[in-house]
Amino acid sequence: MAKKHIIRRFTQKELIAIDSTLVKTVHVVEETEVQTVKQTRKYWNVLGPGLTTGASDDDPSGIATYSQTGAQYGFQLLWLSVVTFPLMAIVQEMCARIGIVTGRGLAGNIRAHFSRRVLYACTLMLFAANAFNIGADLGAMAKGLQLLQPGWNFYVVVIGFALMCVLLQIYLPYARYARFLKWLALVLLAYVAAAIMAKLSWGTVLHHTITPSISWSKDQLLLICAILGTTISPYLFFWQTSQEVENEILDGKTSIESRKEKISHHHIHEMRIDVWSGMLLSNIVMFFIIAACGAILFPQGITHIQSAAQAAEALRPFAGNATYWLFAVGIIGTGLLAIPVLAGASSYAAAESFKWREGLYRKFNQAHAFYGILILSVFVGLGINFLGIDPIKALIYSAVANGIVAPLVLALIVIISSNHHIMGKWVNKKSTTWLGWVVTSVMVLAGAAAIWSFF
Repeated sequence: MAKKHIIRRFTQKELIAIDSTLVKTVHVVEETEVQTVKQTRKYWNVLGPGLTTGASDDDPSGIATYSQTGAQYGFQLLWLSVVTFPLMAIVQEMCARIGIVTGRGLAGNIRAHFSRRVLYACTLMLFAANAFNIGADLGAMAKGLQLLQPGWNFYVVVIGFALMCVLLQIYLPYARYARFLKWLALVLLAYVAAAIMAKLSWGTVLHHTITPSISWSKDQLLLICAILGTTISPYLFFWQTSQEVENEILDGKTSIESRKEKISHHHIHEMRIDVWSGMLLSNIVMFFIIAACGAILFPQGITHIQSAAQAAEALRPFAGNATYWLFAVGIIGTGLLAIPVLAGASSYAAAESFKWREGLYRKFNQAHAFYGILILSVFVGLGINFLGIDPIKALIYSAVANGIVAPLVLALIVIISSNHHIMGKWVNKKSTTWLGWVVTSVMVLAGAAAIWSFF
């Protein structure tokens, strides 16, 4: 029996009502989309020194450390990516607040409130550690490019990268250079994509992320120290503080007094969003690199990774060309981001120590000494690649230097940021000061272990 199809005819009044409802719905959807775009753009505009600092922490040296962690221990040490996040963020927030409130960089504050011997010791050790790190990163970038272009000469490439980093910092206006570094931070997402392509066992990953586990073997303890050394590094402290000052100068606050005058809760709130976002990105990338190598290399018995380039090559047979290319591109991008931060941190520290004119906002002929230290840092690092020093040994030397200087600088940061006479109403909360001393204590232990392993 055939079914009857009943066609209802709407009245003109009903059609008008339906049309009106559809129009309202479309308007609501459009307004929601506009608001989402506005909120995203607003959030992106808030990000600045904190994002750059956090992203630079995942330099080729850090990538090698995280790759070795996953390759040697699988998912066992994934929990470190969670634990180190608040430790990093608390320290960097103190550094940023010091820069905003005092109107000067970290070395400038150390000079104003502590002994010259302490200042010069910090600056010298920072320069040495950064130079070794720059050398290791330049070598890793050259090896990374050779993965994409095998026929290119290593020494020509490493010189090219060194010159590029120096010339960009000297001749590109600071405002444009800061935007360049900010966008370059997005290259870190390559490692997130690489891990997702590895088809992880997320149940196992989650278990190891929230369940701390240590084997207490000498090798594992040293690797944990290396992770702490590469995530909580002195160069990040100096760069973060000085970049906050540079941003204030770009806003027209050219004197220390003017930078101190107009500090608002909104300003501090935005700084915290920036810092915590940057540190979160850094630790997310750390998490995914360990997870990718733990899922792909550890089961294959590939447990010794000595460079970021070697990690990419080891992943290729098991994870495919896409993961290989993402790792290779990431090595180059993170190096371009980290080397200016490492060299810049040394320049800020030296210039403030000796009261030289400083700042990337200045032109080369306005701050010869400042840019001279920057150039020297990069070319000392470059020279390491021509001396036949093993890049892993260079990282060990860097870790030892960081192990000595990090606890000292951290103690100074906590003292300055918790001093009412220096910070006024923006002084640390008691909980922040307590956590700052916890981080300092952790780094004392890590530094002692790094020095012990060296000898």
